[in-house]
Amino acid sequence: MQRRVFLRAGGLAAVGFGALPRFVLRAAEAADGARRRRVLVVVFQRGANDGLNTVVPHGERAYYDARPSIAVPRPNGGTDAALDLDGHFGLHPALAPLVPLWREGSLAIVHAIGSPDATRSHFDAQDFMESGTPGRKATDDGWMNRALLAAPERDATPLRAVSLSAELPRSLQGRAPAVAFARLREFGVRPWAGPSAARGFEGMYHEAVDGALRGAGREAFAAMDALKRAQVAADTSTGQDAGYPNAPLGEALRQIALLVKADVGLELAFAEAGGWDTHAGQVAQQAARLRELGSTLAAFQRDLGPRAADVVLVTLTEFGRTVRENGNRGTDHGHGSVSLVLGGPVRGGHVRGHWPGLHGRDLYEHRDLPVTTDFRALLAELLVRHVGVTDVASVFPGFDARPSVFPGALRS
Repeated sequence: MQRRVFLRAGGLAAVGFGALPRFVLRAAEAADGARRRRVLVVVFQRGANDGLNTVVPHGERAYYDARPSIAVPRPNGGTDAALDLDGHFGLHPALAPLVPLWREGSLAIVHAIGSPDATRSHFDAQDFMESGTPGRKATDDGWMNRALLAAPERDATPLRAVSLSAELPRSLQGRAPAVAFARLREFGVRPWAGPSAARGFEGMYHEAVDGALRGAGREAFAAMDALKRAQVAADTSTGQDAGYPNAPLGEALRQIALLVKADVGLELAFAEAGGWDTHAGQVAQQAARLRELGSTLAAFQRDLGPRAADVVLVTLTEFGRTVRENGNRGTDHGHGSVSLVLGGPVRGGHVRGHWPGLHGRDLYEHRDLPVTTDFRALLAELLVRHVGVTDVASVFPGFDARPSVFPGALRS
C-alpha cells in the first residue's frame, strides 16, 4: 500500500487516530457563511441485491411463475404485499418509509441497471463498478476520485470527499485527497492513551525526516484542536431523533448528514452495507436488509431538512440475481438490478430506464434480468447535472456519456 493511502485510510488507528488530515480545520471559518456545496452520496450494497424483490414487477405474471415461493405478493393491502407505485411496479413492503418520498417526487428508481461486464464474481464486479471501467482490471484509481480531479475546487477543504468506512474504498482511491473514518467520535487520541501518548506521537511526527509524513502529523494534531474549537460533531447524538436504525448504515448516513449540515466542504461521500448475497432463505434475509435500508434513507432525508435540496443519494450493487428462484428459496448471481436515487434535485415518482420484461426471450442468457441502463450513464448524469463535472469522459474513460444516454433521474 502506498504511504499516502496508508495515512489517509488507516493512519494511527491503533491509538485512535482517524485517517483525517486537518479534520474540520476550516469549520470555524465555515461558521461565518460557507458556500453551500452540492453533495453526492453513494451507498454500495455489497453482495448483489436482488432488484426484482426490491422494486417488484407485480404486473408481470412471469415474475410469479419464476418465483413460486419467494415472490413478493401483488398489492392487496396485506403487510407482506408489494406497495404499488404505478400499476406495474411496487416497492418491497420493508421499504414502506420510502413511499412518501416517491409520492412527493424526491425518489426515482432506475431498473434493469448494472455493469455491461457479465462477470458473476463479486470481487471482479465490485472492482469494475468502483473503478468505473467494466472489464478492465488495470485501472488503479476509482471513479469518485477521478470526479474530484475533473471538477477542481480552489477552496476545497480536507473534507471534500469522505468515506464512512474503516478503509478508503476503491471508488475514492487515487491522486485526489480523500479520507476514510468509521466514527467521528474516534478521531483523536483515545482517553485511555493519555496526554503522554499524544505528546509522544506529536513529537514523533515533528522529528520525521519525510516532509509529507511530518506535514500529515502536523495537520492531524491541528485538526484535533480545530475540532475542539469549532465543536463540529461535538454532540455525537445529533440526528438520532430523525429515526435512524441502530445499525452500521444508519450510523454512517447520520454522520454524513452531520457533515453536510456543518458546512465543512463535503461534496462526495461513500457508505456501504453488506449482507445482500441471498443464495438461501432470501425472504427473511432480504427483508431485514431492506428494512434497514428504507428506514435509514428516510431518516437521512428527514435529518437533512432544508439541506436535502443540495444532496443526491444513489444506491449501487455489483450485479443482480437470477430471475428464477433456486432450490434453497433463494436466488443466484445474475446480471441487472435496481438503483434508488433520492434527494431534492431528483425527478422522482417514476421508474426510469428501459424495462425489458421477464419472458424467456427477454432474459440475459435465458436466466437474468438484462442490463438496459449502464450504471455509468446514471452516475454521469449525477456528476454532470448535480456535482458540476464537465469532463465526464475523464471519469469514465471509453464510455459515451452524452446526455442522450442519461436515464433522466434529475431535473435538468
